[in-house]
Amino acid sequence: MTSPENPIPLQTGSLTPQQITLLLTHLPMDVTFVDADNIVRFYSEGPSRIFKRTPDVIGRSVLRCHPPASVHRVKHILDDFHAGIRDSAEFWIQMKRDTPEPSFIHIRYFAVRDSGGQFQGTIEVTQDVTAIRKLQGERRLLDEGE
Repeated sequence: MTSPENPIPLQTGSLTPQQITLLLTHLPMDVTFVDADNIVRFYSEGPSRIFKRTPDVIGRSVLRCHPPASVHRVKHILDDFHAGIRDSAEFWIQMKRDTPEPSFIHIRYFAVRDSGGQFQGTIEVTQDVTAIRKLQGERRLLDEGE
């Protein structure tokens, strides 16, 4: 039985459930996992989540979690993942948030397949890349300025 103190063996190392939760909470992006039946099984809950989620989405069809105008596009991507036609899809939007100018939001879907290539689900990764888009030149580790 898994307890908060017992590490879960992973492919490269092991982490406790608490460490996994902290890791996913502190990623600078939102992560959602949808199983092979298109049911939402997990979402990360970081401090600045872009698309708000509530616990009632867990166990719900992912198609019921999107605006009606985009459901057919999401379904097409998932159908392609199931059929093995594609392994990823990405798009980006400008979105008004808590800032004077719109945020540039990058959204990526990735098919999750087991070692035999069998479809196991979908990961949705959403990230505000507004600041990343403004980077110029280079900055090396331990350079002055931070």
